[in-house]
Amino acid sequence: MISSEAKQKTIKDLQINKNDTGSAVVQVGILTERIKELTEHVKANKKDHMARRGLLQAVGKRKRLLSYIAEKDSKTYLALIKKIGLRR
Repeated sequence: MISSEAKQKTIKDLQINKNDTGSAVVQVGILTERIKELTEHVKANKKDHMARRGLLQAVGKRKRLLSYIAEKDSKTYLALIKKIGLRR
Protein backbone atom coordinates (compact mmCIF):
# COMPACT_ATOMS: atom_id res chain seq x y z
CA MET A 1 0.00 0.00 0.00
CA ILE A 2 1.27 3.44 -0.86
CA SER A 3 2.17 5.56 2.16
CA SER A 4 0.08 8.64 2.83
CA GLU A 5 3.16 10.88 2.53
CA ALA A 6 3.96 9.54 -0.94
CA LYS A 7 0.32 9.88 -1.93
CA GLN A 8 0.15 13.51 -0.74
CA LYS A 9 3.39 14.34 -2.56
CA THR A 10 2.03 12.85 -5.78
CA ILE A 11 -1.22 14.77 -5.41
CA LYS A 12 0.66 18.03 -4.82
CA ASP A 13 2.84 17.46 -7.89
CA LEU A 14 -0.03 16.70 -10.26
CA GLN A 15 -3.04 18.65 -9.02
CA ILE A 16 -4.50 21.32 -11.27
CA ASN A 17 -5.85 23.51 -8.46
CA LYS A 18 -5.47 23.30 -4.69
CA ASN A 19 -8.70 21.32 -4.19
CA ASP A 20 -7.97 18.77 -6.94
CA THR A 21 -7.48 15.36 -5.33
CA GLY A 22 -9.39 13.04 -7.65
CA SER A 23 -9.00 14.14 -11.25
CA ALA A 24 -7.89 11.59 -13.83
CA VAL A 25 -4.37 13.07 -13.89
CA VAL A 26 -3.98 12.69 -10.13
CA GLN A 27 -5.43 9.18 -10.24
CA VAL A 28 -2.85 8.17 -12.85
CA GLY A 29 -0.06 9.51 -10.62
CA ILE A 30 -1.31 7.61 -7.59
CA LEU A 31 -1.72 4.42 -9.62
CA THR A 32 1.81 4.80 -10.96
CA GLU A 33 3.22 4.96 -7.43
CA ARG A 34 1.17 1.92 -6.43
CA ILE A 35 2.36 0.03 -9.53
CA LYS A 36 5.99 0.76 -8.63
CA GLU A 37 5.48 -0.66 -5.14
CA LEU A 38 3.61 -3.72 -6.38
CA THR A 39 6.27 -4.40 -9.01
CA GLU A 40 8.98 -4.50 -6.36
CA HIS A 41 6.82 -6.78 -4.19
CA VAL A 42 6.12 -9.19 -7.04
CA LYS A 43 9.81 -9.33 -7.93
CA ALA A 44 10.64 -10.32 -4.35
CA ASN A 45 7.65 -12.67 -3.90
CA LYS A 46 7.29 -14.59 -7.13
CA LYS A 47 4.53 -16.89 -5.86
CA ASP A 48 2.22 -14.13 -4.65
CA HIS A 49 -0.41 -14.45 -7.35
CA MET A 50 -2.92 -12.14 -5.69
CA ALA A 51 -0.40 -9.31 -5.71
CA ARG A 52 0.33 -10.07 -9.37
CA ARG A 53 -3.40 -9.89 -10.13
CA GLY A 54 -3.67 -6.57 -8.29
CA LEU A 55 -0.71 -5.28 -10.28
CA LEU A 56 -2.32 -6.24 -13.58
CA GLN A 57 -5.60 -4.62 -12.53
CA ALA A 58 -3.80 -1.39 -11.59
CA VAL A 59 -1.94 -1.35 -14.91
CA GLY A 60 -5.22 -1.85 -16.79
CA LYS A 61 -6.95 0.92 -14.86
CA ARG A 62 -4.05 3.30 -15.49
CA LYS A 63 -4.15 2.43 -19.18
CA ARG A 64 -7.87 3.23 -19.36
CA LEU A 65 -7.40 6.53 -17.53
CA LEU A 66 -4.51 7.49 -19.81
CA SER A 67 -6.57 6.77 -22.92
CA TYR A 68 -9.37 8.92 -21.47
CA ILE A 69 -6.94 11.80 -20.84
CA ALA A 70 -5.46 11.44 -24.33
CA GLU A 71 -8.94 11.55 -25.85
CA LYS A 72 -9.99 14.64 -23.87
CA ASP A 73 -6.79 16.73 -24.00
CA SER A 74 -3.69 15.55 -25.84
CA LYS A 75 -1.44 18.32 -24.45
CA THR A 76 -2.26 17.31 -20.87
CA TYR A 77 -1.62 13.67 -21.79
CA LEU A 78 1.81 14.40 -23.27
CA ALA A 79 2.79 16.56 -20.29
CA LEU A 80 1.61 13.86 -17.86
CA ILE A 81 3.53 10.98 -19.41
CA LYS A 82 6.63 13.15 -19.58
CA LYS A 83 6.29 14.15 -15.92
CA ILE A 84 5.63 10.60 -14.71
CA GLY A 85 8.19 9.02 -17.04
CA LEU A 86 5.99 6.65 -19.02
CA ARG A 87 6.40 5.55 -22.59
CA ARG A 88 3.72 6.45 -25.07
